[in-house]
Amino acid sequence: MNYIQTEIDGVWVIEPKVYGDARGYFMETFKEEEFQKEIGPVHFVQDNESRSRFGVLRGLHYQRGAMSQAKLVRVLEGRVLDVAVDLRRQSPTFGHHVSVELSGENKRQLFIPRGMAHGFLVLSDEAVFTYKVDNVYAPQAEASIRFDDPDLGIDWPVAPEQLLLSDKDRGGTAFKNAEYFD
Repeated sequence: MNYIQTEIDGVWVIEPKVYGDARGYFMETFKEEEFQKEIGPVHFVQDNESRSRFGVLRGLHYQRGAMSQAKLVRVLEGRVLDVAVDLRRQSPTFGHHVSVELSGENKRQLFIPRGMAHGFLVLSDEAVFTYKVDNVYAPQAEASIRFDDPDLGIDWPVAPEQLLLSDKDRGGTAFKNAEYFD
């Protein structure tokens, strides 16, 4: 696999080696020893999967405090714009974000460390999105930042009237009022 450090420390794009022939393809999607050598020790405890249709925007989510989660995300089918926002107050990229297109075709993955908010927008008719996390879901620690917060300036490439949002995501807090990580 090819590990590419993004402009935000700790956020990595991972490109697998895909071996294809007339039968289809094969690739390794996770290899603990190699992952830890490149990125560091992360112990994933849960895998999650969602299917969403065009215009669904999920995020920007995070879990506060000790319940924070690192994520390794990828798309099995379809295309999404995946976004990670740095909430680590001591980071030189605090308040900055990274946007990466993930798709079933490009097979890229994105590693998002703890201390980040995360979201994605479905760009294809449907998308199957899967991710590993290093901490369990804790509803009492859950938080959401507005996807359209002007302080973040994220360019979501779908018209606002086409977005499909949950009530939670529509009512997310402003970035300036979010709980940050020290």
